[in-house]
Amino acid sequence: AVETLKMFEKKETRVKSAAATNLSFLYFLEKDYSQADLYADLAVTTDRYNPSALTNKGNSYFVSGDYEKAAEYYREALRNDSSCTESLYNLGLTYKKLNRLEDALDCFLKLHAILRNSAQVVSQIANLYEMLDDPNQSIEWLLQLINIVPTDSHALAKLGELYDTQGDKSEAFQFYCESYRYFPSNIEVIEWLGAYYIDKKFCEKAVKYFERAALIQPTQVKWQLMLASCHRRSGNYQKALDKYKEIHQKFPDNVECLRFLVRLCTDIGLKEVQEYTTKLKKAEKMKELKEQRVKSGRDGSARSRREGREGSASSDSGQSSGTSAKGERLSAKLKSLPTANDPYETSSNQEIDVSYIDPLGPQMERPKTAAKKRMEEEEFADEELGDDLLPE
Repeated sequence: AVETLKMFEKKETRVKSAAATNLSFLYFLEKDYSQADLYADLAVTTDRYNPSALTNKGNSYFVSGDYEKAAEYYREALRNDSSCTESLYNLGLTYKKLNRLEDALDCFLKLHAILRNSAQVVSQIANLYEMLDDPNQSIEWLLQLINIVPTDSHALAKLGELYDTQGDKSEAFQFYCESYRYFPSNIEVIEWLGAYYIDKKFCEKAVKYFERAALIQPTQVKWQLMLASCHRRSGNYQKALDKYKEIHQKFPDNVECLRFLVRLCTDIGLKEVQEYTTKLKKAEKMKELKEQRVKSGRDGSARSRREGREGSASSDSGQSSGTSAKGERLSAKLKSLPTANDPYETSSNQEIDVSYIDPLGPQMERPKTAAKKRMEEEEFADEELGDDLLPE
C-alpha cells in the first residue's frame, strides 16, 4: 500500500495531498513517527485546507508532547471542516492532557451529538465527569455506556467503584459481580469481592475469589495467607493447617505463615509446634539481619557521599585510616555472627513472638453462653420492720 501511494506523489495537487495524507496515516500506525511527520508536512504544504492532513500533523505534535501546537492544528482542521470527528476527538484528548477539562468535555459533548452510539465518546465523557468530581453524572454516562456495550467489564468495574465510593455496597456488589463474570482476571475486582464476603462474614464464599487471585499472582503470598485465613475462619482448621504448610513450602522465610503455623499447632496440640517454633526463630533472625544489612548499606552509601565531597588532600590522608577502621568493624561483625554449626544459639533464651495479624481482620467474638447468674436482692432488704411485725 505504501509503494502504491508513493506513485501518486508526482501527480496533481489534490491527488498528491491525498496520497501524502494516507502515507502519513500508515506510517503513524506503524509507529514510524518521523516518516509520518514528513508526509504530514507534505500533505499540508500541498493542500492547506485538507482537514485530514492537518489532523495528521496535529497527531505528530501530540505524540511528541507539544499539546499546544497539536491543538492549533486540530482547531484549524475543524475550521476547515466542522464535521471532522477525528480532529474533534483528538482535540478533546489534547485538552485533557492540558488539564483543560471543561473544554475537553465540551468537545466530547459536541462529538456525542454527532456520534450518538459511540462507546469511546461516552466513556470519555464519563471519565471527564469523574475527573471533575461529579460522580452522579459519571454514573449516568457509564450506565449509558453499558447499554451500548453490555459486556464492558471495565465500565462495570468503574460503576462498582463509584457506587462503593458513595457507600452503596449493594449496587457496587452487583456491578462488580457482572464485571467478574465477563472478565474474571481483574485482580482489583477479585480483591473487592473477596473483601465484601469477609465483611459480610461469609468467609467460605470468599475462598473462590482468593483462589483465583492466587492463581493469577502465584508469587504474591498475601493471597495464599488470606485463603488459609478464610478456611480457618470457616472452622475448617485441618484445611487451614494444610494450606499454611503448603505456603511454608513455597515461602519458607515468610514469618507470618510460621506464626500462624505455631499458633494453629499449639491450639490443636500437634507435635510439630517445636519444629515450627525453631523455624520461626530462624526466620525472624534472618529478617532482622537482612534489615540490618540494608540499613548499614544505606549508612555506608551516605557516608561515602559525604566523604566524596571532602577535599582531595584530606581524603587521601583519611582513606587509609578509614579503611582500617572499616576492616576492624567488619571483623567484629563477623565474630558476632553465629557459626554454621551453632545457628542462632545466642538468642535461645529470648521469648518467641508468635503473635500475628490476621489478614482478614479481627475475628468477631462468640456469644457468651455461661454467664454467671446475678444474685437477686431480697425484696424487703431495706424495709424497716414495725413493732407489730416483731415476734412476741
